[in-house]
Amino acid sequence: MIASVRGLVLSAVGSVVVIELGGFGLAVQVTPATALSLRVGTEARLSTTLIVREDSLTLFGFPSADELEVFELLVGVTGVGPKSALGVLAVLSPGQIAQAVSAEDDGAFRKVSGIGPKTAKLIVLSLAGKVFVTTAAAASARPAPTSASANVQAALIGLGWSEKVAAQAVDETLAESPEPDQVGVAALLRLVLARLGPAQQASERRS
Repeated sequence: MIASVRGLVLSAVGSVVVIELGGFGLAVQVTPATALSLRVGTEARLSTTLIVREDSLTLFGFPSADELEVFELLVGVTGVGPKSALGVLAVLSPGQIAQAVSAEDDGAFRKVSGIGPKTAKLIVLSLAGKVFVTTAAAASARPAPTSASANVQAALIGLGWSEKVAAQAVDETLAESPEPDQVGVAALLRLVLARLGPAQQASERRS
């Protein structure tokens, strides 16, 4: 089991970062917000878990133990694979997930692409009593103020949306925010991904 990796960031594009470790470049699947937070040429440390399949070995990485713990809980839910679990964490922070589970709000999970009504209800039932709102988790939902729109647009384009669609989604999301200048990169990206959501099919991303 690879519990963590620390090394030089060789690339960070979309939802994949490559970290140099002992002369090798490890490809690590991360959320778009995590990829945005990493800078090529700087050192990074990620808590990781290795998902083993018959035809693949995939390493998933997270900047905090909270995210890793929630990821592992999510993949234990029937119908939720690693990519869907990562998608949940791209839209909701650990604190928001804990709050949704506590409030039995399965609607929060239906905002995630690939998560249907039945799976959303299963997530709430399966995670009940297993995730809790902690000070650290709550703080992670309130990033430091930053000018985030350009970074978020770049992330969306890297994930396959056209420049026009990315810019429009970011502008509309900021227009609905009471304090647009105070929205951080991670929070804004989660809001925009939730806006684009399951209704935005991959085949339409370049339209």
